[in-house]
Amino acid sequence: MAAVTDARRLVIKIGSALLVDRKTGLLRRDWLVALAEDVARLRARGTDVILVSSGSIALGRGVLKLPSADLSLEQSQAAAAVGQIQLATAYTEVLATHDIIAAQVLVTLEDSTDRRRYLNSRATMEQLLSLGAIPIVNENDTVATDEIRYGDNDRLAAQIAVTAGADQLILLSDVDGFYSANPQTDPTAKRFDVISEITPEIEAMAGAAGSGLSKGGMKTKLLAARTATAAGCDMAITEGSVLHPVRALEEGAPATWFTAQGDPQQKRKQWIAAMKPKGRIVVDAGAVKALRAGSSLLVAGVAQVSGRFERGDAVEVADETGGILGQGLTRYDASDAARIKRLRSNQIEDVLGYPARGPLIHRDDMAI
Repeated sequence: MAAVTDARRLVIKIGSALLVDRKTGLLRRDWLVALAEDVARLRARGTDVILVSSGSIALGRGVLKLPSADLSLEQSQAAAAVGQIQLATAYTEVLATHDIIAAQVLVTLEDSTDRRRYLNSRATMEQLLSLGAIPIVNENDTVATDEIRYGDNDRLAAQIAVTAGADQLILLSDVDGFYSANPQTDPTAKRFDVISEITPEIEAMAGAAGSGLSKGGMKTKLLAARTATAAGCDMAITEGSVLHPVRALEEGAPATWFTAQGDPQQKRKQWIAAMKPKGRIVVDAGAVKALRAGSSLLVAGVAQVSGRFERGDAVEVADETGGILGQGLTRYDASDAARIKRLRSNQIEDVLGYPARGPLIHRDDMAI
């Protein structure tokens, strides 16, 4: 079974029902303070942490005194606009107590389906984590319409885990795991400790209803588990309303773990290797040696560029004899890549008019 103490990079999803008191519509600040203590402890032992947090609409609804019934799209977006400020301020305050910087990241479904936006999101989160900040991710409800919505933060959290290359995802929920039936109505319902494969039988056990503030039910959690585990990320569902919910999970609180199929980096490289390349990058002997040693591809080592590709497309990487080394996702389009081949990084801005985006292909985006 997976253990939180093993996590290198951890995504924690926080539902509205945990953050916001249903009766008052106010933030459960004592709970958030305790969560921040969990995050600080994780960070102190070297774990990267990303939070995917619901709560903006629930908080904004209370501030705007909107009804407790279902809101229209426009009302939801207005509530999100108000509540997101409340939410960001709360996270900033509780994390600052531990000298941790909070960073707000708002996304829509388009940001993961469009490859360039996907790469931008990935690069931004990598940069934030490298600078010691905690990304606080939420759906951009102020602009998202049904066509570009994730619709629930379980699936959003799974996609963020994939984008960030996380090896663990925790869904803090109002239930303590996945059951064979609804435990509130069926006393014989059994909680699974570990699920290694999401079979049709497991899918048939999932209900559809969420809690009062949450849109997610077990079906969405299974979809999240399918996405996460396929990308090499273990996922846990655990009851999150207790103070210090992550510490409770570490200490043996009831949960269901969905086990990963491989590791995140391996799965990502398999995905890249299976893509249809749209161009070719020929590299010199020095670059060949560096790539085989696990380095990124710098433009200084590029001898030739061919094909028609955009930033984020897959391209073949070949040596000067035509031998294929592998392929990767390029950070420049074909035109710009051709203009900057053989250049040192500090020369790129003079040619392109904007600073270098780092290597032509980062080693994390390359399958050799």
